[in-house]
Amino acid sequence: MATPIITVEHLTKRYVLRHQQAPRYTALRDVLADKARSFFRSASPRLTREEFLALDDVGFSVDAGDRVGIIGRNGAGKSTLLKILSRITEPSKGRITIDGRVASLLEVGTGFHPELTGRENIFLNGSILGMGRAEIASKFDEIVAFAEVEKFLDTPVKRYSSGMYVRLAFAVAAHLEPEILIVDEVLAVGDAAFQRKCLGKMESVAGEGRTVLFVSHQMDAVQRLCNKGLLLHKGRLITSGPMQQVVDRYLQHQSSSTAEVVFPILLDDPPNAHARSLRIENPEGAPLAEVPVGSPWQVRIAFTVEKPMEGFVIAIGISTLLDLPLRTSWSHARPISPGRYEVVFRNDDIHLTTGTYKLVVGLSDQGRSLQYLPDQATITISDAGAQVADARIVNYKSGMLINQMPSSIHRMD
Repeated sequence: MATPIITVEHLTKRYVLRHQQAPRYTALRDVLADKARSFFRSASPRLTREEFLALDDVGFSVDAGDRVGIIGRNGAGKSTLLKILSRITEPSKGRITIDGRVASLLEVGTGFHPELTGRENIFLNGSILGMGRAEIASKFDEIVAFAEVEKFLDTPVKRYSSGMYVRLAFAVAAHLEPEILIVDEVLAVGDAAFQRKCLGKMESVAGEGRTVLFVSHQMDAVQRLCNKGLLLHKGRLITSGPMQQVVDRYLQHQSSSTAEVVFPILLDDPPNAHARSLRIENPEGAPLAEVPVGSPWQVRIAFTVEKPMEGFVIAIGISTLLDLPLRTSWSHARPISPGRYEVVFRNDDIHLTTGTYKLVVGLSDQGRSLQYLPDQATITISDAGAQVADARIVNYKSGMLINQMPSSIHRMD
């Protein structure tokens, strides 16, 4: 019987969240009294503490040569699990045994020093993996060719675009021959051609008998690459086993929709803008758990802006449960100041057949992604109360219809 290359036992990760408690009264006398007391003692806001389990008693094992797809909604604990396996974050409880060299690509910038050049970071990462200079040099040309950054090799990586950063980081992680390769959804930053290139490389790595752990919301990608799967939900391991069975269980879990979704709490370094909730409504603003086929509907997204931006855009996409994109729509780029906002997207000309679809939310500023939520909300089109609508033929040959969907942004504070 083979000895597992990764063993995880009773893994738990607990965060303590602190919330500032609002005062019960806001009368002028209370404000003046608080100001007077602050002269005699340091003012400290009243805080409440809340425990949040990002991982809750997770256990599994991975054999050498396994290609494991880790799936689940945003906030399920996938990235936290990979950070612990990569020794970036310490667990609160539990035990992990890893037998082999690990290379990780978890987020843009992981493992790179921003002041060093691309060339210097290649050698730095190789040294971290325990490789000698000669061994790194033997792979150097292959890494540079794969990343397509020859012209910028001697430029500090802090000047790289997010796409260049990811290309080089993936090339280093995949080519320096670790026994275990861990890749998070960061590949979504790259373009479609580069994503295909990365998937091909991971297939090659797996074909050489090395172990791959891959987090993705693209069900076709994990089914193509992985032979085993883990499904996480709210920090707990729901099921594990053959990848197709795990995907089927995930799709069953996804098939039920609700009118409103509250997005998960951002624990680490929240972006300059982030979505708080999404609600499916009828044109009058009443929530809809299901939409009768042919009936009009709209999506209301609440979001917060932390810093002023010059070219803010919020977008919503519609895809099948297997991640085939059907449509992407976005607001007009605009300057925006800090505050709480709502945007309403109206489906004036979208006609979907009965079934369940994913709603994807993205926020960006001047073309740079701030937040991407591909796996949080679904919409169900039912045949109840079906209406006859004007027939339309849409050519989806390219896989995606990009069109401006009517939208409006309102400030809430």
